[in-house]
Amino acid sequence: QVQLVESGGGLVQAGGSLRLSCAASGRTFSTNTMGWFRQAPGKEREFVASITWIAVRTLYADSVKGRFTISRDYAKNRMYLQMNSLKPEDTAVYYCAAATIATMRGTQADFASWGQGTQVTVSS
Repeated sequence: QVQLVESGGGLVQAGGSLRLSCAASGRTFSTNTMGWFRQAPGKEREFVASITWIAVRTLYADSVKGRFTISRDYAKNRMYLQMNSLKPEDTAVYYCAAATIATMRGTQADFASWGQGTQVTVSS
């Protein structure tokens, strides 16, 4: 299992930026993909972005393309999500997730390890 801890959430005005960070520990050598998902109040958890650990291939949800950028620091076992031009509809709990397979499907079932989440609130 991989342990994941998110940080960097907070309250920001619409149009602002935040940078989320996810620190991985434990069996990190088994990680091939990491991703961000989010869950807004009263809604299902949804895919935001993912990155394959070795090939560094990225995938984004249409709703965040051009505004969010996912990246990773292989040496530090950290993943980041730079969020720009934030909108009130981006308000959600953001979760970091890790998969042992290299996946570009954006499917929650592919990810076996999950963090506790960090709250992002965007005010209008």
